[in-house]
Amino acid sequence: MVNIFKRDCKATTLSLIVTIYTLLAYHYPLFRLVVNNIEGGINGWIITGGLAVLMLATNFMMSYIFLYLLRGVGKWIIGLSLIGDAIALYFINTYDVLITDSMMGNVFNTRYSEASGFFSWIAVLYIIFLGILPCVFVVSRKVDFGSAKLFFKRTGVALATILAMVAININNFTWIDRNATQLGSLLMPWSYTVNTFRYISAEKKRNAKEILLPDAKIASESKDVVVLIIGESARRENFSLYGYNKPTNPLLEQENVVALIAKSAATYTTAGVKAILDHKPTDKLFEILPNYLYRAGVDVIWRTNNWGEPPVHIEKYQRVADLKALYPEADERFDAILLEGLKETIESSSADKVFIVLHTSTSHGPIYYSKYPSEFERFTPVCTTVEMANADPTELMNAYDNTIVYTDYLIDSVIEILRTIPTRRAAMLFVSDHGESLGENNLYMHGVPMALAPKEQVEIPFIVWSSEGTESIKQLEEVGQYHTFHSVLDFLGIESEIYNPELTVFK
Repeated sequence: MVNIFKRDCKATTLSLIVTIYTLLAYHYPLFRLVVNNIEGGINGWIITGGLAVLMLATNFMMSYIFLYLLRGVGKWIIGLSLIGDAIALYFINTYDVLITDSMMGNVFNTRYSEASGFFSWIAVLYIIFLGILPCVFVVSRKVDFGSAKLFFKRTGVALATILAMVAININNFTWIDRNATQLGSLLMPWSYTVNTFRYISAEKKRNAKEILLPDAKIASESKDVVVLIIGESARRENFSLYGYNKPTNPLLEQENVVALIAKSAATYTTAGVKAILDHKPTDKLFEILPNYLYRAGVDVIWRTNNWGEPPVHIEKYQRVADLKALYPEADERFDAILLEGLKETIESSSADKVFIVLHTSTSHGPIYYSKYPSEFERFTPVCTTVEMANADPTELMNAYDNTIVYTDYLIDSVIEILRTIPTRRAAMLFVSDHGESLGENNLYMHGVPMALAPKEQVEIPFIVWSSEGTESIKQLEEVGQYHTFHSVLDFLGIESEIYNPELTVFK
């Protein structure tokens, strides 16, 4: 019997050990998905068994190739991938996420302050016992790499096995294709490695060069201001403005606002924010709204406590650190810092047209309880764990609902500021980047691919206020995030050949 703990180890043996361990340690979620989505009988066994053998052959071949060709570097690549597998498994088990290219985009664009909120002591145990210890085992082996003849023989057998499994499951291609996104998101280590490259490639393509829109010009002489508030993970269902049974919008219910039915174009921040700022659905990097208005002569101010927007090319781009430097007494922990000096900023502008974006982070999970000041904790008790699947559903919902109460305060505060500036026509638009799952169908947070996304991650609020009153706002049956671009152009009196009058919320 082979002693797997011997320090001296053949490359084939080490590759096989890593392959079997990877299959057993990290793939319960994948096989749970398969079993829950296949019919019984022989065909179900063919799919399940074929997938297991295919994974074993593929991972063995790749591990062996890395070891033989890269030697010591290959050991470290394999070892570090085991740590990556452990981290990915933690997120899959804890938040029931799919590791897609969009999810990797979320990973790369999340700030440390936000990312740290996802981890718990359970994550530490995952990383140590399922990641670090296996990594140490791999990198500490003294490997006999064998001959070139043996290398080609073993990789050839693995490749033949892969092709055989593909041939055996050729009749199951329809099922595999239908579930490809979910299957690919749960395969270790391919889920996060392949999708990382997919995300980087897509970003490089999108950001290669901004495509300028046709020149716009200011066509009205009125003095106007529009404030666009971009919400984070705000789902429509939990706004009492839309019929929710808890009073989450006590201030806005007293205001003259119009709450429009809307759906997001994506379930993650980067794509959702891009849709809000784009003039039409596109994968290309067209000139976004703030850049377009700035080039047309509008005074544009962007204040952010979040991330994930497309490149913003304006003079007045302010992060929380910039605002804290200007207003030392402000509390930088919460989104209200975005309102500091806002009235004075508008009043001091010499431009006829002013456009302001406030990019908030109020309902970003999983630590909802930390996103609002204590006086806005209207619903108790609240969830204080990052392990959402193990949280009390009522406590989790209470914590999230408190973020909506705080959002209500922020929106109303902007309206009050605009109301005190009678020298300008004013409008406020609140649009969320996407929605949020809070345990429905055992899903949490967001990021599920649109083809599979539940309504909770897609249905968003679109709230509009105008100093001219609700009579100036259309009562549209449904709107989308792309209505934002054309509505702002309309209210500010910006003339452009790309303006679409069917996509404005104003009369």
